[in-house]
Amino acid sequence: MKGTTRFLLISALGSLAACANLDIPDQRLAQEALQRGDTATAERHFRQLAALGYTDAQIGLADLQVASHDPVQLRQAEQTYRLALDASPRAKARLGKLLAAKPDASEAEKREAERLLGEAFAAGEPTVLLPLAMLYIQYPQSFPDVSLQQRINQWRAAGHTQAGLAQIVLYRTQGSYDQHLDEVEQICKGLLSQYDVCYAELATVYQKRQQTAQQQALLKQLLAAQRSGAVPASRIESVAAVLADPQLGPTDEKTAQSLLTDIAPTYPAAWISLAQLLYDFPALGEVDQLLDYVERGREADPPRAHLLLGKFYYEGKLAPQNPAKAEEHLLQASDASTSAHYYLGQIYRRGYLGQVYPQKALDHLLIAARAGQPNADYGIAQLFAQGRGVKPNLANAYVFIRLAQLQGRPGTEALMQDIETRISPAERIQAERLMREEQQARSGAWQAGLQMQAVQLSK
Repeated sequence: MKGTTRFLLISALGSLAACANLDIPDQRLAQEALQRGDTATAERHFRQLAALGYTDAQIGLADLQVASHDPVQLRQAEQTYRLALDASPRAKARLGKLLAAKPDASEAEKREAERLLGEAFAAGEPTVLLPLAMLYIQYPQSFPDVSLQQRINQWRAAGHTQAGLAQIVLYRTQGSYDQHLDEVEQICKGLLSQYDVCYAELATVYQKRQQTAQQQALLKQLLAAQRSGAVPASRIESVAAVLADPQLGPTDEKTAQSLLTDIAPTYPAAWISLAQLLYDFPALGEVDQLLDYVERGREADPPRAHLLLGKFYYEGKLAPQNPAKAEEHLLQASDASTSAHYYLGQIYRRGYLGQVYPQKALDHLLIAARAGQPNADYGIAQLFAQGRGVKPNLANAYVFIRLAQLQGRPGTEALMQDIETRISPAERIQAERLMREEQQARSGAWQAGLQMQAVQLSK
């Protein structure tokens, strides 16, 4: 009765607020603010209602904290979700996803994530299967008795839609995606109306197979869905990226350009994608046009804008190299981009600013390497092998050249041969120990981006 009275009181105050323009917390106003992108207003309403004990508001506030990607707010989100655990399976699902996505999760947090996701699933929350699968993929040593493929088979047999997406993720992490293109196509055709990520998956399948007719039909369907409001403009952007990716087959950069040009006026982040497209395919436009695109999209996506400008001035491909400007932009991108750390590391390692800064180079390259960039491992190996500005350390050089090789980085043979001709037996023994320590330090870290995508996808 008490809860009913409180609900009626807040509802009445909300109605009065609408008439008198008072700043009274209101769930409906919070949702409306979210729909128009006014997160500050939404947060204000959610926070006040959450303090009064309203479960939906607590979850809404925590969702905003997660969306910020700020480490402090992520910790706050964890506590906010916990306030709603007893009253809401949805809160269990959200907290389970958050704990599962933690790159530095403790064993206790991994176990809690599994329990919360399992309880939420048993309570009827269908969106937890993908993050649960990601938990098992990322931490197989923590769940040695779990056969993920067997679980996925059971989920699919029971008709759970996210099981198909979990299967695709498993194929990707196993490196067997190309061997299962028919199955990926079948899964995503069946899920297209529920999960718009399947447009990108199907585009990938058709790009790999060079099936132009199927690709054109998919694009027509995608554009119709976007214009009807069923698919966000961001999905158009991701499909355009597939078309322009040379690793997936012959590119169709002109169609990608057309797609991005169509959505950019109402989705400004696409201006950055257009600029990147012109950078990768200079025949599509002039340098001035590229810079104009960056300027138009800078406010919508500052990290990507600064990363592209950093590469622009670092590589000197379309304009004279300017290391100082490159450093300036890359530092501004580095909080959100591991690639920015790689380029900064190379600037400092190569002495582009007038001298070598070995410690700065190592700091930035190590961040990029532990995020899964084999080129950064190669750069660290060069730093320790060549000894520019730092005393040569062949044990360290051996560790990082091996890590680069294990990730398939081409062109490592000459440096490896040089290191092996100079390394002593004692240094090799030390290198083997350091190798195990470094692999442990980055265990699971390469999955972090994919894990966070799974969290966002499953909401």
